[in-house]
Amino acid sequence: MKPTPLSTSASHRAPKLATLTALAAACAMMLSAPVNAEETNANAVPSAMDSSKRVIRLAQPKADANTFQLSTDQQNSAQQNLPQATSGTFTTTRPYNPGTTTATGIDLKTGQLSNIPTPQVQLSDVVFLPTVLIPQQRGSNIDQLDVSLLDDFIEDVAPNATHHPTNFPNRSQRHYTRETIKEFSEWIDPYAKSPNASYDVLIRAAKLNGMGRNLDLGSDYTVRGGQYVDRAIKIQPDSGEANFLYGIMLSEGGGFKEGQKYLDRAVSLGFTEAEQSLAQSDLLNDRRSSALERLRRLESQHPDNVVIPQQIKIIEAGKYYIWDIPAPDINVKPTV
Repeated sequence: MKPTPLSTSASHRAPKLATLTALAAACAMMLSAPVNAEETNANAVPSAMDSSKRVIRLAQPKADANTFQLSTDQQNSAQQNLPQATSGTFTTTRPYNPGTTTATGIDLKTGQLSNIPTPQVQLSDVVFLPTVLIPQQRGSNIDQLDVSLLDDFIEDVAPNATHHPTNFPNRSQRHYTRETIKEFSEWIDPYAKSPNASYDVLIRAAKLNGMGRNLDLGSDYTVRGGQYVDRAIKIQPDSGEANFLYGIMLSEGGGFKEGQKYLDRAVSLGFTEAEQSLAQSDLLNDRRSSALERLRRLESQHPDNVVIPQQIKIIEAGKYYIWDIPAPDINVKPTV
């Protein structure tokens, strides 16, 4: 349909009116804004170092970076609407003040999505872990590693995976533990391989790789675990934990004589679990009476230990693996 002369004339006037209205508003904003003393210089460049005081400039694409230049017709129109506008050149700045953040997403509870059920989410068993920071290098606390999640994982799965053979409540938990060990080992191994790695890094890397060996993740875990714990003992020879860890790696891998000296050292340093591992070594070397005597003596020294009585029953029943006790449930979840 061809437009009538009236409609054509109106269509030409409307954009022009809108342009003049917008121009008048822009001029009003510029003239009402404060002008900084340094802005009297047309070539001054405002600082934008602080985002809370960031400067917004008003300019046309073809105008100078510091000016807003109006054409003659635009100046006349602006002067008619804004009597105070007496010049065609304006320089202005205004600080950027961030406004209140508002949510712009769709609230599913309002029913804006028809025929789609609203998801219901509940949180339970919320746990807050204490932050654990360890030095990355020996003799320096400048670079630290956050091992909060790693320590929580090791503590959770230690009863199930520290000794060989491992013992898990089900195959799924065993699988999840294997996959999590892979991820944590991949993260900490580069730090442990550093020649100046700290004891704290090495002992954690040794534990992870030792568990990986027990879970049949490959010979690389066996080799790395032995190397890391050996270096840890050289840094702290009197560490009961490091001597115990090296002792079980050797003895449970078949090196009973090699592992015994480290386990004996751990026992002398007050590491109870090392005594239990010595009993396991006695049992596998056909020294059943020696294993029973050791555990019974240990039971009298630690009457609150609930594991030792179960181990004594295992030996009395003619079995050979004292760590084959009902496995505690663990909280390992699938990795994402």
